[in-house]
Amino acid sequence: MSNVIPLKKPRAKKTPDLLQLKIELAWIKPTIWRRIVVPESITLGNLHQVLQVTFDWCDYHLHEFDFGGERFGIPDPEFDWEPVRSETRIQLKTALGGMASFKYLYDFGDHWEHRIKVEKKLPGDPELSHRAMLLKAANAAPPEDVGGAPGYEDFVAVMADPSHPEHQSMHEWYGDAFDPSFVDVVAISLALHDLKI
Repeated sequence: MSNVIPLKKPRAKKTPDLLQLKIELAWIKPTIWRRIVVPESITLGNLHQVLQVTFDWCDYHLHEFDFGGERFGIPDPEFDWEPVRSETRIQLKTALGGMASFKYLYDFGDHWEHRIKVEKKLPGDPELSHRAMLLKAANAAPPEDVGGAPGYEDFVAVMADPSHPEHQSMHEWYGDAFDPSFVDVVAISLALHDLKI
């Protein structure tokens, strides 16, 4: 009779399921939106980084997530009149708690409200367990510090009209021509591929 106790095999780590999200920027027509896939285990801090890349933001400003009144962000006792919970370790699936939609607010001055809907849950994929992927996109994101939705509307009108008295200065401020319908899907996809989450 042998006294050898068989060793238990370590459990294989389950690949997290994926969530397909549709993100729309509120109050702008035509609608600026993105459809992405992220692992459901992504932390809100990492999701913030994904959204910054996806909308070509530069992470210059404060942000927060709102899940039905439960707010997450980077707590700052000096500036938080209503404190937010830390986003650092909270996974998206935990924050959702069964909800199908939530909000992401970026730049409290310009007030870019992103309405995010969970469109579907997909089986896990080892290739995407630590990455996000862009599926589809429509219309260019507004530049940083353009003045919110009203400022963006003015910006688009001025940039489209070379005879406008502010066209030259706006063009110099932006640094390039601007096509509100163009999304550089390749650049976003490459940046997301390089972003480890």
